[in-house]
Amino acid sequence: MVATGPARTAAWRKPEVWITVLLVVIDQLTKLLVLQRLALHDVVPVIPGLLNVTYVRNTGAAFGMLNASDFAYKPLIVAGLAVLALVGILWYAQKFAGDAWAARYGFVLIVAGAVGNLIDRVTLGYVIDFVDVYVGTWHFWAFNVADAAITVGALLFIVDTLFTRHDVPQAV
Repeated sequence: MVATGPARTAAWRKPEVWITVLLVVIDQLTKLLVLQRLALHDVVPVIPGLLNVTYVRNTGAAFGMLNASDFAYKPLIVAGLAVLALVGILWYAQKFAGDAWAARYGFVLIVAGAVGNLIDRVTLGYVIDFVDVYVGTWHFWAFNVADAAITVGALLFIVDTLFTRHDVPQAV
């Protein structure tokens, strides 16, 4: 059942909705800038020895898993898995985020990041990554704004889980 009237209006007033929308827009705008200004694998040093902007494509899942694999319907399968993960995250957030700010905003960041990357997967068949953090010859996986949001969101959720007292009813 879809909320209408005052219930629907109230949902749009929640900061969680606006933060999600803002993060998805920032993610998509940064990726658009990369697409418009860089050729694939171009490198722009930002902080020499630490940070580059490097345009790469992630055709796989998180952290480049399955990136090197090639199989029939890969973009469709990876996008389908992303949709399933997003549905699972939304269900879990509805059930368990509660009033604790860390968990609630952690889920907001995770959902915003998942939506940002899902847009890429559905429209392009891959995710645009461009933040290249490195030291010497060691490089972290290239990532984007959506990935950063997911990571910070997961950390907030872990903080909530470890440090927030949750009242759990005793088993009967």
